[in-house]
Formats: sequence, C-alpha cells, structure tokens
Amino acid sequence: MPAEIFGANYRFLATRNLLAFDEIESVVRAGVSLGVRKVRLTGGEPLLRRHIDDLVALLAAVEGLDEIAMTTNAVLLSHYAERLALAGLSRITVSLDAIDPEVFSQMNGVGAKIDRVLGGIEMAQLHGLPVKINAVIQKGVNETQILPLLRYALSKGIQLRFIEFMDVGETNGWAKVEVLPSSEIQKIIESEYQLIPDERPYGAVAETSTVVKDGQALGKVGLISSVSRPFCSDCGRIRVSADGKLYGCLFASEGTSIKEILRAGASQEEVTNLISGFWSKREDRYSELRGLVKQDKVEMSYIGG
Repeated sequence: MPAEIFGANYRFLATRNLLAFDEIESVVRAGVSLGVRKVRLTGGEPLLRRHIDDLVALLAAVEGLDEIAMTTNAVLLSHYAERLALAGLSRITVSLDAIDPEVFSQMNGVGAKIDRVLGGIEMAQLHGLPVKINAVIQKGVNETQILPLLRYALSKGIQLRFIEFMDVGETNGWAKVEVLPSSEIQKIIESEYQLIPDERPYGAVAETSTVVKDGQALGKVGLISSVSRPFCSDCGRIRVSADGKLYGCLFASEGTSIKEILRAGASQEEVTNLISGFWSKREDRYSELRGLVKQDKVEMSYIGG
C-alpha cells in the first residue's frame, strides 16, 4: 500500500464495513461444503486485525478444513506467533522482498526494520509453525537480493518462492519493462546452485525445484510466473475481500457481495448457493489476456496476494 496514497490522512474502512469473524466463519463453512480444504488469511496485513488469533481458532474448529495458512509481512509476528500456533494456524508465509537492510528499507517505504521481520520468522519456527517466504522481484530494484534471500532461506530450512512483479491493483506503478522473468531469476540462481525440477501438481501456483550444491540437496525453491507463463486454467482459488465481496481472480475488476445476504439473515444453505453460483459462472483469465484487455483492478490490499 504505497505511502504516498495511503498516508496518515487516508480514511480507511470503518470496522462495521468489514466482515465480522462469525461472517467469515459462515463463508468458510460454505466453502468447505463445496470442497474447499485450504484457507489463507491475508491482506493488507492480517496481523493488524484485532484478535486475529480468535478468528484462527474459530476456523480451526470447522470440520473438513485441512489447513489454515496466513500471509504476513512478519513485522508483528514475534508478538503473535505463539498465539497463532496455539489457535491452530497450520503455516505462515512471509512476504520478504529483500534481506539487505538498506534495500529492504527502500522497498517497504514505511520505516520497517528487517530485524523485526527476521525475528518474527524465528519466533514462528520456535513455536512450530512451518514458514515459507515469498519474494517479488522487480527489475532494477531488488534482483541483487535473489541469491542473498535464497542463502538465508536455505540456512533456515525455509522454502523460498520468487514471484514475477505483477500489475496487481492500480497503485503499484507496474510497467512490463520492470518484470524480471522467472527464466532470468532461474539463471541467477543457477550461477551458484544446481536446480532439479520437481513435478508440478495440478493447481500449484509455483514451479518448484530441489536446490543442489556440491552434490548435496539443500532445500526447495519455487518460481511463480504469472506474467511470463500464466496458469489461469489451473486456478482453483476464490477470494473474499475485507468488505465482503467474492472475487474469482487476483486481477478482477468487480466483486459479488456476500455481506449483504449474510447481514440479511441468510441461511447457511443460501450462503453456499451464492458461492456455488458465483464460481460456476466465473470466466476470469486476466493473466492470459494481459495486454489484450484494459480493466481497472481491485487493490491487492483488499483481496491479498
């Protein structure tokens, strides 16, 4: 969320306009009845939501849900890690685009310190939470961080996933010339390590490889190529925004409100039917059509990465 837009005077949504925890639980129960097995809490920054561990505990009690994950910038993770683990969180993904303190500071734009993020990662691991790292690579900005990030991740037993810089929302100033294709990221990695590709399961967003050096397998690394190698046809994700709208795509322009029927006293069956109908009609494939269509896109701070 760029500071020049979302500064101190920006008027954020009032709490009453956000989905309440019991409303989120109702949506999740409906999803599980339709075959959903994994839920991710993201943002924005989910750890800014008060009592987020209570929501995790509420969802952990939903029968049939196999996994509750969270994506966070980890600035507040040291404070929450133990509570999240006890509440039933399955794993954590940390958004970390640089390991060098100076580059990290330049990129986050709000004065966050890398030590707080790394401390949060350590605390999550201490309390038994598996951790992954997502790093968005932008040409001319942080490609120098590819190898340092990978060395760090391997040293901590963490799977790192490199993501191509995408045109999410309307405020991140995206330009295609700033995209470093995953093929180039791979070449940089292979200047120091050997990569042995894994078989990619259907629906997986990342192409993963085993990282090898001097004949020794050191861990895993993933590449997410939404710009250079779109995977829309494999997508099985539905997104629920903070303000209660359903989106079928990270790049969608319009959502379908589910908050309205929730607050009108809809039954669980009616909530399920709305989600089922929405999903059956979706035709989203923006990444495959990029450059051929022009549309305003919902901000990622509403629907997550």
